[in-house]
Amino acid sequence: MSEFWGYDSFRDKQEEIISSIMAGKDTLALLPTGGGKSLCFQVPALCMHGVCIVVTPLVALMNDQVQNLKKRGVKALAIHSGMSKRQIDYAFDNVVYGGYRFLYLSPERLKTHLFKERLKKMVVSFIAVDEAHCISQWGYDFRPSYLDIPELRELLPEVPVLALTATATPRVVEDIQDKLNFRERNVLRKSFYRSNLRYFVNITENKVPTLLSIIKKQGGSGIVYLRSRKLTVEYAHILKRNHVAADYYHAGLTHEERERKQQDWQNNRIQVIVCTNAFGMGIDKPDVRFVVNLDLPESIEAYFQEAGRAGRDQKKAFAVLLATKADELVLRDKVDKRFPDMEVVKRVYALIMNHFRLAIGAGEMESYEMKWQELVDKSTFTYGELYHSAKFIERAGYWQLSEGLSSSSEVMITSTPSAIYQLQVKNEKINRLMQVLLRSYGGLFDGYVSIREGTLASRAKISRKEVIQILRQLHALEAIDYKEVRNGHYITLLQPRVDVKYLRLPMAFYHDLKKVVESNAEAMIKYVFDEHTCRSKMLLNYFGERKAENCGVCDYCLKMERKREIVSTENTAVVEEIREVLNSIDGVTPNELISFGASEDSQTAIRFAIQWMLDNGIILADSNQHLILKEA
Repeated sequence: MSEFWGYDSFRDKQEEIISSIMAGKDTLALLPTGGGKSLCFQVPALCMHGVCIVVTPLVALMNDQVQNLKKRGVKALAIHSGMSKRQIDYAFDNVVYGGYRFLYLSPERLKTHLFKERLKKMVVSFIAVDEAHCISQWGYDFRPSYLDIPELRELLPEVPVLALTATATPRVVEDIQDKLNFRERNVLRKSFYRSNLRYFVNITENKVPTLLSIIKKQGGSGIVYLRSRKLTVEYAHILKRNHVAADYYHAGLTHEERERKQQDWQNNRIQVIVCTNAFGMGIDKPDVRFVVNLDLPESIEAYFQEAGRAGRDQKKAFAVLLATKADELVLRDKVDKRFPDMEVVKRVYALIMNHFRLAIGAGEMESYEMKWQELVDKSTFTYGELYHSAKFIERAGYWQLSEGLSSSSEVMITSTPSAIYQLQVKNEKINRLMQVLLRSYGGLFDGYVSIREGTLASRAKISRKEVIQILRQLHALEAIDYKEVRNGHYITLLQPRVDVKYLRLPMAFYHDLKKVVESNAEAMIKYVFDEHTCRSKMLLNYFGERKAENCGVCDYCLKMERKREIVSTENTAVVEEIREVLNSIDGVTPNELISFGASEDSQTAIRFAIQWMLDNGIILADSNQHLILKEA
């Protein structure tokens, strides 16, 4: 392990999980975010004979892991809907004949005829199913294409499966094992308790000053999550105006922009990244000191993953959720809008199919760029109606929506060296670029190689635009196969186009799914607005750890630790006790102070004493309604 990853010991449960899969046992591994899930299948795959098939829905993460394995000298390939037929065919040949140890697949690839035929020639060590909660309808991110995995098991009856997830409720844990046809129950779980992570919820109408206070107080690297691309830009500018080194990140940026911003943050050139949930997956920055959510996530699972990106170095870190009372209504409204009327869903299906001019029976396993604004402009639908209808059709198994399918452009030289030389002789710019290309990247005649057009432009001393034009020209001449990086949104048809009257959108599935999403939202709302339970305990109970104790370090536990009982009912005595409380506790609201009363009579006395002290200028209330003792 130290040879490839530089570690000389395993984290909790990793060795047990690795031993289980190497013993041929079906295994479900539950490790919280930052628990080292990828190592649990990468280590045994290098120790076992054959190729490990890794099923994951996250194309960007798939590409990142393949690149990281290649850097360590490990043969790995990824096949997904962003690739050409030629690339896919070549990749399968490499897996069968090239001694590859890892084959990463997006789940929709499992049912293709090409994959099934090549699978017959493969020696498979085991199947790793990442983000395994996606196979469960009761999970927070159900993906119908995951239901094709059991068919893979039927084709490989003796091959064990390792399912991995960072978030699964007890119901989902059982469902994963059922859906994946586990031969026997085998769950290895690390407690989701993070002793170094402090969970805080702050109900405030003034999020900006509170956020600035958190950043100033905690220091270090941080992430701020929002649910709107527009707001990520606005909040990043707000932080900059307040002298915080910040930048924004969302899926609408180009690949180059996303990579630059991510590197700036990882290398501490900026302190805070303000982002949507498109940021963070697969990023292992250990020294994140705080994660702040400014909007309510749609589920506890989503929040737990985002919050879990703080403190991976095991040092003290904070997960803070800032909310207003109105956020509850916003989340409920968002959930309601996720389920358009069925007639709207059908009309959106027809609109998208007509937009791409697809005939009935056409389009299966083909990808098309989705320009949402064009669809909005040519229809009467809002963006929300279009997007959520398309997402429901995705969940019904007709297509897959993706963002930024390729992590980088790829090139393979498909012509002979002599033919390439003839092109170089005839064209000086082609000659200059080909020389730089061949010096910069090895193996171009043997297979597809990831390239950076910007790097080539710098070394060839021509513009990036010219590099792309020349590569396109060489592609048209069939001298190379040039696969440009694909940014933006894409749709991949998992089934050929059908007449809308044959569109199968089962109502039972629709209603069951809506109940799951509503239940997830209710759990999130309860977590935020419940003032009577330890935050960590609520999270652990949600994931089935029923014996969890109070953490002692969240906002609730700290409030209880410093809470003072006020037993007096006589005004002078109550005022003095309030003085003592405010001298020792920061950030107490009037309602919290009243709750310190040991009886109904003392609570009434506290209420009158607070008003009297406010009227006489003894105490003040700040913008967050926290009471402050005025200095004498």
